Amino acid sequence: MDLITVSTKPIALLTITLGSTIFFILLLQSHTFSPKPDSMARSFVLWLHGLGDSGPANEPIKTLFTSPEFRNTIWKFPSAPSNPVTCNYGSVMPSWFDIHEIPVTADSPKDENGVLKAVQNVHAMIDKELAAGTNPKNIFVCGFSQGGALTLASVLLYPRTLGGGAVFSGWVPFNSTMIEQMPADAKKTPLLWSHGMADRTVLFEAGQAGPPFLEQAGVSCEFKAYPGLAHSISNEELRYLESWIKTRLQSSS
Repeated sequence: MDLITVSTKPIALLTITLGSTIFFILLLQSHTFSPKPDSMARSFVLWLHGLGDSGPANEPIKTLFTSPEFRNTIWKFPSAPSNPVTCNYGSVMPSWFDIHEIPVTADSPKDENGVLKAVQNVHAMIDKELAAGTNPKNIFVCGFSQGGALTLASVLLYPRTLGGGAVFSGWVPFNSTMIEQMPADAKKTPLLWSHGMADRTVLFEAGQAGPPFLEQAGVSCEFKAYPGLAHSISNEELRYLESWIKTRLQSSS
């Protein structure tokens, strides 16, 4: 998920998304699950990893969500297809869409066509879960870095209001012209944006630019800054995500 030391060479992005999630999870696995409340309906959390990572490498995240409200939660950790990535000199690696430069800034070039293609795949996963009977208000899309950018696009372009979208160390992966394509119901989906202030890979300014951009579309977003946090996910962020989702889960009654 992050680099212990951030290299000045773009190829360092290969290692950004590997390892730190597991490290943080090992610190928190002393928790145990409580019995599931009978009133809790099925819920769904879709987690989108960052560049160069994989879905299975992030699966331990779900062990952190120990509240009884998550006993009936279905988790999905898909892996991105392998594609050439411009910022890594065209190297082929797991990537949801192309990234042109590292560090990512608020003004970095955007691969809108690639983003829209990836959004279609995310929407297909959401549609499948809706067909299984899950309340759309119990569907949450979360993602780190490139996966966070895809989370934002996927939630804001989905035709229904979902339970929420959570962006970690991400950025806005499209231009303001995309605002016209956002369905009215999508704009009602709650958004959480968390970003480390010491991030040297997706600069903090790229995260800060998110909420003002979303305001143009009439979308509200809770933004949380984490001093000293580099390009990684912290225990504190994941604990807050658990409580944030928990307060939004709908019961079966």
